[in-house]
Amino acid sequence: MGGITPFTATDYPGLLAAAIFVQGCPWRCGYCHNPHLQERTRASPIAWNDVLSLLERRKGLIDAVVFSGGEPAIDPCLADAITQVRDAGFKIGMHSGGTHPQRLQSVLPLLDWIGLDVKANFADYADITKVRGSGVAALTSLKAVLASGVDYECRTTAHPALLPEAKLLQIAQTLAAMGVKNYALQAFRMQGCADPALNNRMVGNYPSPGLVEQLGKLFPNFTMRRG
Repeated sequence: MGGITPFTATDYPGLLAAAIFVQGCPWRCGYCHNPHLQERTRASPIAWNDVLSLLERRKGLIDAVVFSGGEPAIDPCLADAITQVRDAGFKIGMHSGGTHPQRLQSVLPLLDWIGLDVKANFADYADITKVRGSGVAALTSLKAVLASGVDYECRTTAHPALLPEAKLLQIAQTLAAMGVKNYALQAFRMQGCADPALNNRMVGNYPSPGLVEQLGKLFPNFTMRRG
């Protein structure tokens, strides 16, 4: 494991949770908040038994455990880890970019909630991830999530240099047409971002109130997050 946050009120909707951070991600999004977790090292900074011991001490204090990253689906032991945590009595959440659709699909029955990033129009994914074909994996993952019946949120990080408002609207229209009900737009935050070019190019009125109003009409549950 790459790290653990013993207590968070923001990573699982409506529940107090701990967040487990898995090392490794094949994509290289410039706005990544955890770039130090993109590489997957041979030696884990935190032993899994230590994670389980910490969670044992958190019983009665938290309701859920969220697997995040990095990208949790990169880990071939993910299903075993989730099963152990679920057997300890916790609800299970997951944050994913959809990098590994087959593994994601295999663990969906073990999840109570998933937050899935939708980074761009699927044909334009490489503009964000720097990896050719990443949009195919992301689209396959989204279809799996929607078919699973698992509670979910799709969310997009909005930065004007990467996603002008016209592209944000296209993303939202595509998702609505696919049947997405729960969607959040997250304004870029500089915290953790290692790309100075992005940090210097935010626009105060982006996304505009008019666009936010349009998006709100497309989804039964829409959230705009700023700051």
